[in-house]
Amino acid sequence: MIIENKKEYILIHSDDNTFSDFLLKFEKEHVNLKEKHLVIKISEKNNTSIENILLFLKYAHMHQINGTSFVIIVKDVNIDEFPESLNIVPTLVEAEDIIEMENIQRDLGF
Repeated sequence: MIIENKKEYILIHSDDNTFSDFLLKFEKEHVNLKEKHLVIKISEKNNTSIENILLFLKYAHMHQINGTSFVIIVKDVNIDEFPESLNIVPTLVEAEDIIEMENIQRDLGF
């Protein structure tokens, strides 16, 4: 797992061979990151299933309660198959846009 500190958020992406290895490392590290905006980039080599991505739902809810953003970058999925509370985008630029929009919404009291 690779963790990069960006100006507005933390970018986490996988260098692991399996999704389960990545998830285990993420779960251990999340304790230190739960108060920050997170962008999770899921590797295409992991062949991640919808069920695997849904494992991040509890973290998305946690961040929403904390007033921080949680965005997942994954290509080639149908976002209609996921709950609206789970921010899924295909690119880093779109993930950054989501964080910016959510910050504006929080500033406006939504």
